[in-house]
Amino acid sequence: MKKILISTIAVSALFFTVSCNTDFDNDVSNVVVTNGDADFSKYVALGNSLTAGYRDNALYADGQMESYPSMIAQQMMLTGGGAFTQPLMADNNGGLLFNTGAGTVQIANTKLYINDFIDGAPDLKNANNNVATTLVNTVLTGPFNNMGVPGARVSHLLAPGYGNPAGILAKTANPYFVRFASSPNTSILADFVAQSPTFFSLWIGSNDALLYALAGGDSTIEALTPAAEFATYYNMVINQISTGTTAKGVIANIPNVTSIPSLTTFPYNPLTAKVLGQGDIAAGEANIDALNAQLYGPLNQILTAFSAGDRIKPLSKTGANPMLIKDESLPNLGAQITAAASASGNPTLMALAGYLGAVYGQARQTKPGDLTPLTTKAALGTLETLPPGIPASLASRGIAYPFADKYVLTSTEVEEVNTTIAAYNQVIKNAADGKGYAFVDANAKMIELASASGIQWDGVRYTSKFVTGGTFSLDGVHLTGRGYALIANEFMKEINKKYNSNLPMVNVNSYSGVTFP
Repeated sequence: MKKILISTIAVSALFFTVSCNTDFDNDVSNVVVTNGDADFSKYVALGNSLTAGYRDNALYADGQMESYPSMIAQQMMLTGGGAFTQPLMADNNGGLLFNTGAGTVQIANTKLYINDFIDGAPDLKNANNNVATTLVNTVLTGPFNNMGVPGARVSHLLAPGYGNPAGILAKTANPYFVRFASSPNTSILADFVAQSPTFFSLWIGSNDALLYALAGGDSTIEALTPAAEFATYYNMVINQISTGTTAKGVIANIPNVTSIPSLTTFPYNPLTAKVLGQGDIAAGEANIDALNAQLYGPLNQILTAFSAGDRIKPLSKTGANPMLIKDESLPNLGAQITAAASASGNPTLMALAGYLGAVYGQARQTKPGDLTPLTTKAALGTLETLPPGIPASLASRGIAYPFADKYVLTSTEVEEVNTTIAAYNQVIKNAADGKGYAFVDANAKMIELASASGIQWDGVRYTSKFVTGGTFSLDGVHLTGRGYALIANEFMKEINKKYNSNLPMVNVNSYSGVTFP
């Protein structure tokens, strides 16, 4: 198959339209564009899903066309930069199919879209009835300038066989890299070095922390890469780039988890009478009375006796109430709960004493500072499988049954993740300074985007607010075309500063945002 070239983006998005009414100070309109001290003739981008143009929980062609490296490459072409190729998906549905030899299985979902709004919240569906058409086994002919691989951690850039189809089901290989790896046994970095780039960008490392955060800090699902291990792999990557090529480049750090809407949109206290009554407030109030009488009240009394009454308090009929979660950092009071329930004289509590102790020993209600992934919303109120003899009314997750660790990132885990990211970012900054590469403080830019004032471009204000902020796509993690344009401009701002070039900023407003029904 021939290389897949990116098509020309609208002229209005590429040239010099930069209003003074923006939060970027790099206005090079009406100036002859030059490359300065850099050579942009062979630009190659390394990274993960953010580099690939992933958005709406999928990789698809239109999103790839608006990846931040493709925007940068178009501006580089104004100074004599070369063609920029990308391993485009087969369509705009996204999702992946894999032929195992015994049949075809779908291994990635199609993109999300807004089907409707329900009580002001977007009702999200998967495109094409969640049927993918891109076949992983169809290997594209490279090399490709955009080497962003969704899901990649820093260590994966160095891993031989990360593009081997035989490792897909065992998850030792990445299906997105399988599509364009030069051979089954190569590594991402080896294919990068083989291209002899003259200029590169590197934005990698978010998955080393973010996947753990999105898994609610459950290390049995996704591990948090230790800072020392991250430093070892990141410095190996940088050293191989600097010794294997003569390319100049730009590298970016990692945003805190508290700056992305996937973890900051869903409130810690979503339980109202309306929610608990599924729209019927009177029914919800009746449910609250029942929950308080049968569960919250008795547990509060028992826990108060052990100086832990703040873990679970009765629900309010008029206010917004927190969810129930299991917090493994708490002392386990299961034995005390069992003993107190057994001695209560209440037949219901006595019959459930063992169950209450086993389930609520480390239970507490969520509180400010806990972060709940957007994906948890769909699980709220779904039923847990309970032992025989336990009332079905105690089965609703997050309401009467504590959410498991994977559903909520506790405030302690938030601090753990952000502290680790800070250590990662120091490693990245040291690498940039040590090798003389341009450095993008993406964390600072995302914090600015998450502020109340956001970032303004030509009269349009952008924030990180889910759906309406304009910059984050429907997965709450990855950016829209406009969000990637903001990042592209930040990259070019630092490239210009470091290498005395004057790449013009792209017009953020010319790219796509969230599509409403």
